[in-house]
Amino acid sequence: MLQYFLSLAGFVCILFFLLIFGWNIASSITWYSDQPLYQILSWVKEYIVLVIGFLLLCGWIIMSYYFIARPLRYLDEIIAAAERLASPTDEPILLPDVMKYVQDELNLVREQALKNARIAKEAEQRKNDMIVYLAHDLKTPLTSVIGYLTLLRDEPQISPELRAKYTGIALDKAQRLEELVNDFFDITRFNLTTLTLEPERINLSRMLEQITSEFYPILAEKELTFDASIQPDIQLLCDPDKLERVFDNLIRNAVNYSYSGTVIALALEKQEQNVCLRIQNHGKTISPEKLSHIFEQFFRVDSSRSSATGGAGLGLAIAKEIVELHGGKIFAESADESITFTVFLPLR
Repeated sequence: MLQYFLSLAGFVCILFFLLIFGWNIASSITWYSDQPLYQILSWVKEYIVLVIGFLLLCGWIIMSYYFIARPLRYLDEIIAAAERLASPTDEPILLPDVMKYVQDELNLVREQALKNARIAKEAEQRKNDMIVYLAHDLKTPLTSVIGYLTLLRDEPQISPELRAKYTGIALDKAQRLEELVNDFFDITRFNLTTLTLEPERINLSRMLEQITSEFYPILAEKELTFDASIQPDIQLLCDPDKLERVFDNLIRNAVNYSYSGTVIALALEKQEQNVCLRIQNHGKTISPEKLSHIFEQFFRVDSSRSSATGGAGLGLAIAKEIVELHGGKIFAESADESITFTVFLPLR
């Protein structure tokens, strides 16, 4: 608006300057009555007020149209640029220099939309891959269970030792089948529901000691040992069922990715405002690129499919969501064939 009014004022000043200048020039010339220009100037002189008014009106109309049409043109360009955001491309949005701020904001939105689209596409691809892997893995233990049960049915005279062996193998495969089915349920729950907390005050130290004790048979089987340092009697207001899942996922992750014959170090301590849990195991170093994605859903550090180990790639993603719902933070570090997960949970 300021530019509009200044332009109008400038137009009026220039118009009057030109009229005065033209008057002075015309006054210095000797005119004859039969000259056409003299007749025109005489008519202008006689109707000078109407002429000035007409010029002012024309100037006002032209300048008003210019100042109204220009923002409308800008608006059209902004609308066209906004329409491009519905299907963003790598080509940047370009607007006139006077709209550089709007251009920068639209490009930020475009880049964020492209980033979100890439993330969604990658997550969907990982999800589809995991469903294919899980579907394949479901068939493997199921085939084994059916095969060994069929042997037990068709061979009634089988020795007790062989019967026990076949039964044990069938049970192991059935348990693996149960794990894979649970992975399918995790995928459904993670995508269709939002986690909510049901907090209560618990003895976190005692809960962690109980969880670790349940892993001793698995540790013995894989020739692993615990080095646990749990500060006693740490009280915390939290959702115990969901935190139990966090600790179980982290410990299970450490067990699955540890070298045989190594030690898993676990420490729980109370700090000034937080409870700190650290779990460190010795295994293959995780690259920084994979560490940056380790808490994403359906991401697995070992991208190769395995029917014996590994889940749907949801454990760490769900653990991160639960920790953040408690107002805490979770980090992962890896160097020199060592992997460390650190969890901070606020005491209040």
